[in-house]
Amino acid sequence: MNIAIIESLDHEGRGVAHVEGKVVFIEGALPGERVRYARLRSKPKFDTGRVEDILEPSSQRVAPRCPHFGICGGCSMQHLEPGAQAAVKQRVLEDAFWHIARLEPETMLPPIIGPAWGYRRRARLAVRFVAKKGGVLVGFHEKKSSFVADMTSCAVLPAPISALLPALRTLVGRLSIAQQLPQIEVAVGDGPPVLVLRILEPLTAADEDVLRGFADRHGVHLWLQPGGPDTATPFHPAEAPLPVYRLADFAVGLRFRPTDFTQVNHDVNRVLVRRAIGLLAPRPKERIADMFCGLGNFTLPLARCGATVVGVEGSAPLVARARENALANGLAARIDYHVANLFAVTPEQLSGWGCFDKMLIDPPREGAIELVKCLGSDAPARIVYVSCNPATLARDAAVLVHEKGYRLRAAGIANMFPHTSHVESIALFERG
Repeated sequence: MNIAIIESLDHEGRGVAHVEGKVVFIEGALPGERVRYARLRSKPKFDTGRVEDILEPSSQRVAPRCPHFGICGGCSMQHLEPGAQAAVKQRVLEDAFWHIARLEPETMLPPIIGPAWGYRRRARLAVRFVAKKGGVLVGFHEKKSSFVADMTSCAVLPAPISALLPALRTLVGRLSIAQQLPQIEVAVGDGPPVLVLRILEPLTAADEDVLRGFADRHGVHLWLQPGGPDTATPFHPAEAPLPVYRLADFAVGLRFRPTDFTQVNHDVNRVLVRRAIGLLAPRPKERIADMFCGLGNFTLPLARCGATVVGVEGSAPLVARARENALANGLAARIDYHVANLFAVTPEQLSGWGCFDKMLIDPPREGAIELVKCLGSDAPARIVYVSCNPATLARDAAVLVHEKGYRLRAAGIANMFPHTSHVESIALFERG
């Protein structure tokens, strides 16, 4: 019988224990619990396991709301109270700074927390025809599997989208290309939800009639995507405007294609933008860089504060839409956009964009190591770094502090993805 007392959670949300001097990662266990577990895998330096019985439960354990918890791979921490989830993620961030960079933030910022349910405004739903399951399945993949979970609802999707899952299963089953439609992408802005159907074969006229009827009946806009993301086009209504999300604090709205990258959690994003702008403290006439600027999520608010902003992004289509957003919001005169691969940026390229008083960095999971290495003696006095990967943030922070002369003034997490182990964070660096 395998018994363990759980000490902490790892970055995947698994309980961490030591049994007979060996680390054990146990799925479904929470800190402070005494559990009986089944060993799944044994390695020379660690074991993995799965909870079989909770002998002494944590006071922070809650009943998962979703009936698909444990099967669907979308959420792994629904059994932990949402406030405690944020505390765990804060510890993950602190541990990353210390173990990777030997750094401690001078101030830990309070966590940014939003609604725990119905928050997910973007999602990629898998579609499979499975005869022994009775037909079409629409949902997320099962945990550690390519199979699609048999779902009829999803508690983290907006309620209208969750309620549509059974209807989507029926819809796909009525199409002649039911087995040639592998994915439905969901994008919810301030208007009607958009569903992007990935189609591998052309639709028939009967298919088109079915889709139009579905869109009208459920109040959604349908797009079709025959190839890569840039091939997605509106289907019904054919002339529908792009979806939009708004940052009311800065009186800006950002239009986006439903296949564009936008933040999944609009409520947390609004607070995150407000915090980033507060930490950066832009002033009129300052020159500020927004690196990995995307559609302008931070660029437009910075410009609204009166700063002159240079936005740099590797995707030409995203930059094109960022320019359109700047123009639509009356901010084009204050923003200069560039298309550049920041993963391969050189000191000469960076200096070619001029000197900056301040800088915002918001990279993908890979981080911004080449960018921070390029910073020279004329580097910005203040940098705000928004990260979706504590490990690469800590790695880059080590360069900023130990090599470039910055101080890690403050850091904290934003619970962008409640019930998952994903850690979004923000950090403030200052020179001198």
